Amino acid sequence: ICLSANGNDSKKFKGDDKMDGVPSRVLHIRKLPGEVTETEVIALGLPFGKVTNILMLKGKNQAFLELATEEAAVTMVNYYSAVTPHLRNQPIYIQYSNHKELKTDNTLNQRAQAVLQAVTAVQTTNAPITGTTVSESAVTPAQSPVLRIIIDNMYYPVTLDVLHQIFSKFGAVLKIITFTKNNQFQALLQYGDPVNAQQAKLALDGQNIYNACCTLRIDFSKLVNLNVKYNNDKSRDYTRPDLPSGDGQPALDPAIAAAFAKETSLLAVPGALSPLAIPNAAAAAAAAAAGRVGMPGVSAGGNTVLLVSNLNEEMVTPQSLFTLFGVYGDVQRVKILYNKKDSALIQMADGNQSQLAMSHLNGQKMYGKIIRVTLSKHQTVQLPREGLDDQGLTKDFGNSPLHRFKKPGSKNFQNIFPPSATLHLSNIPPSVAEEDLRTLFANTGGTVKAFKFFQDHKMALLQMSTVEEAIQALIDLHNYNLGENHHLRVSFSKSTI
Repeated sequence: ICLSANGNDSKKFKGDDKMDGVPSRVLHIRKLPGEVTETEVIALGLPFGKVTNILMLKGKNQAFLELATEEAAVTMVNYYSAVTPHLRNQPIYIQYSNHKELKTDNTLNQRAQAVLQAVTAVQTTNAPITGTTVSESAVTPAQSPVLRIIIDNMYYPVTLDVLHQIFSKFGAVLKIITFTKNNQFQALLQYGDPVNAQQAKLALDGQNIYNACCTLRIDFSKLVNLNVKYNNDKSRDYTRPDLPSGDGQPALDPAIAAAFAKETSLLAVPGALSPLAIPNAAAAAAAAAAGRVGMPGVSAGGNTVLLVSNLNEEMVTPQSLFTLFGVYGDVQRVKILYNKKDSALIQMADGNQSQLAMSHLNGQKMYGKIIRVTLSKHQTVQLPREGLDDQGLTKDFGNSPLHRFKKPGSKNFQNIFPPSATLHLSNIPPSVAEEDLRTLFANTGGTVKAFKFFQDHKMALLQMSTVEEAIQALIDLHNYNLGENHHLRVSFSKSTI
């Protein structure tokens, strides 16, 4: 359906101010004040997620706003059904549109697109938000000054000082409490003013602290004030330097503290945080410390073994698990359980790798089934006794030439991304053309949606139609021999084509 400015939607909604209708990521906004700008309408959607399109029907005082996901749109509609949104002191009305996406006529909509790009740029480059771009026109009510922060893909430890340094860019941080919940590192961080919390959330949610890992997930906390009892490496009240350190709390080992001090001073915070990137020396210091500190509650030595369940027992092999889990770490051994063939134990090289594989692969689809990945209580995976045939269910990959993370500081550490429909291919010989690769990947049972060679033709991006198809293609084709002694390398990409 092409949406022109003829206001078809407006007729259906006469006198219907309720927010019912079938959820859609396109929202229909009515009763806008005459002089309202695109920026103000976009700002309504920003706190809920990325805004992907906008169409203003100026003469009718209406607009259509498209969000990146239906989930974001539902959150927005639910939120504004409890709190009436206002623009320029006038109440406005928001409901789902009958359109599933906005196909906008470019000439009519160039201005809106330009504004959208400008506002999104403010969000993604983390420029401090100034003027009316977002902050003054955003109509979010007085939010809490307390943020809840979850850190995904925690490859290196993240200290309270690192958080303080990053979040101070948006205003005075008063208090921080860090803790581990559901095997995830989390923090509560309190600003003096909810506006600072709002700006920090807009700029930092989804950003990486280190290259390609330690991703920040930020929400507003229901708490409006934190009560900090001790000042130590787990919690701090910056307004009360006199608090005791609480002797029962282990302080950081001095050597590690020194490594962190070095690393945090290198956090390039004054400029924009573009993955809040840290030079390699610091990453190395952090990695060394990670070896000793490891994940909260997971020492680097322990918990290297994962239990994977709900596997498709007709299809799964130790080799396929080795290939998929090998994207996130060096798989040492795989054992499919003899009396429960839909489950397997996988031993990774260290605790960080098992944590990383678990956070990325739990809940993904492999051979049509949603797999569950948890930490096992086993310390190692036992090999079968000499001369005992266990039908190839256990395999030792300790000396595999296919480990991606053997070399310390390897580029592969920086290219760890969640499973995605777009795959990154490398090591392509000159004789292999786009058509060959499209055919090869289509043969894994999926549909190739898009393909793009990099300039040198040794690498390419290839997009399947779903994440599940991409997972399947990676399992089938990573290390595939393309001839001329070139084995194809396949990993997940963060780019789209």
